[in-house]
Amino acid sequence: MAELDADIDGLWREIGALTEAGELRRLSGAFARFIAQLGDAPSALILAAAVLSELEGHGHSCLQLGDLAAGPTLLLGWSDDAWRQLAQAAAPLPRGVAGWSKLLAHCQQVWIRGEFDLDQPLVLDGQRLYLRRYWRDETLVAQAVRERAAATHPVDTPLVRSWLDKLFVAQPGAQGPDWQKLACAVALRSSVAIITGGPGTGKTYTVARLLALLFATAPEAGRQRVALAAPTGKAAARLKQSIDKALNELADRVGSDLPLRELTARMGAARTLHSLLGARPDTRAFAHHRGNPLDVDVLIVDEASMVHLEMMASLLDALPVGATLILLGDKDQLASVEAGAVLGDLCHAAHEGHYSAATIAYIEAASGEIIPDIYRGDGGALAQQTVMLRYSRRFGGPIGQLALAVNGGDTARAEQVLRAGEESVRWLEHAQPAQLLQLAHAGYAPYLQLLRDGASGEHEDWVRRILLSFETFRILCAVRDGEWGVTGLNEAIEKRLAASHLLRHGAEWYVGRPVMVTRNDYSTRVFNGDIGVTLPDPARAGALRVYFLEGDAVRSVLATRLRNVETAFAMTVHKSQGSEFRHTVLALPRERNAVLTRELVYTGITRASEVFTLVTPGGDVLQEAIASRTHRTSGLRDLVA
Repeated sequence: MAELDADIDGLWREIGALTEAGELRRLSGAFARFIAQLGDAPSALILAAAVLSELEGHGHSCLQLGDLAAGPTLLLGWSDDAWRQLAQAAAPLPRGVAGWSKLLAHCQQVWIRGEFDLDQPLVLDGQRLYLRRYWRDETLVAQAVRERAAATHPVDTPLVRSWLDKLFVAQPGAQGPDWQKLACAVALRSSVAIITGGPGTGKTYTVARLLALLFATAPEAGRQRVALAAPTGKAAARLKQSIDKALNELADRVGSDLPLRELTARMGAARTLHSLLGARPDTRAFAHHRGNPLDVDVLIVDEASMVHLEMMASLLDALPVGATLILLGDKDQLASVEAGAVLGDLCHAAHEGHYSAATIAYIEAASGEIIPDIYRGDGGALAQQTVMLRYSRRFGGPIGQLALAVNGGDTARAEQVLRAGEESVRWLEHAQPAQLLQLAHAGYAPYLQLLRDGASGEHEDWVRRILLSFETFRILCAVRDGEWGVTGLNEAIEKRLAASHLLRHGAEWYVGRPVMVTRNDYSTRVFNGDIGVTLPDPARAGALRVYFLEGDAVRSVLATRLRNVETAFAMTVHKSQGSEFRHTVLALPRERNAVLTRELVYTGITRASEVFTLVTPGGDVLQEAIASRTHRTSGLRDLVA
């Protein structure tokens, strides 16, 4: 081992140099040292461990041996020189996938799936190398989804058909099947269903009718336990609000045939996934799990694209065997911040359908909808339980056209829409920071003016008007740092608004400060992603409270009790998921960045309901972003199949 240790010294130096250069997390280097301390560790294993850990930080759940053999520079966001220097320090490296597989199979730190398990920290499953917990989570999700998709329920097809005809009104001149109606029929067949689609395609509209259908066809409707959940508090509140509105309209249509208002009143508020599962301080474990399952018959999860691998594994582990899981989300949006792209993996081919003859026969009998031949095929059990909503009722104008162009990778069309001069879509090319600050001034002045005018009438009504006004406008950033990032812009916007005498900020907390919660806090009942505005406490002179809107309800927390918050005039696109603003401004940075992808631009555009403004400081940053697709390495697709 003396010779081996001498060779490895150079590798440790190179790992240290990459860490100091900011190319490698300190955690990745520390993990590689941990692996080396567990026994004989050839330099190639140390390199693989460092790369695997680093990829986890980029959202990948595993490392493909093919990528490792070819050089994972694109996955890591490294230059070819950085990888070459690391590879040379670890030389000689195995040749090809077969060489890497052979080397890893002889390392005592690696468990080969199917062999005797000694609980090693690394797992080799086929041609994929995992950190053990991600292998465990991915395996659990794949197995649970496969089993649920295969667990078909008996369906009273004539009864379903009669109720679907009541719940859905035929659209005159509509072309193709009613995918919303079809989705409701499909969701009744097994213990899992995925309904995906872009903004305005009616996911919550569909689910409201699905809930009515579930109650109408259940043997004991009054005993159906239905829960609503989403990854963030904001998304959960929006889900509940949207479904309540749709159900209220639906109740008038069905009348006495179904006591819909009475049945849905028992659902309770939508909750964050952390709250639903019973998150506990200082531990990753939840109160609900396989040994203490959730008390639900149907669980509906909105904004499922934000659900990371570990959370999805915990959710499926806690779901009772007989319960039905409905996942809603846009498969083309940004994936979760943490590792995994679960929704994208589960329904990556949703646009192709791949419905079997048996599924098509059922759909036609239960809904009366005819599936075009191009969607026929056999994509496996989960494909039969997946429906993509294809027609946007909200995004038919320029914003929708822009979103479609970006999502399709059509740069020329995207630029054409941006330059068309439409009021709802604007592009500030070669913009200066002052132009962005001018937009911020105009966008935030209305809520600050309401604040300056003071309370009139009920205090809660005044607070609600301020919160609703603030939510009409937002600046979204691709990055956190720099002049065009969240940190720099929030500081610059504060100064601009103060200079205009719209607010006074001399300390951390000030009247009018908008804040976003960055960490779940169960003692104050605020959750990661919640956004509030700081206002005077009417009961205590000089005290400040942060007010949050939950549906129509207003609640507040003393500002001094909030420990994990940041100013929210500008926020990242990731943090904006689950939100919608009348006017959304997307600011892209000057320099090319690995986070600048087609999915990020698409997600930013689709946060706007009426007006979208793109701000670019120059260069080809938009073209480069549209050309760059998010790729997350995972084995979930293969495991589900």
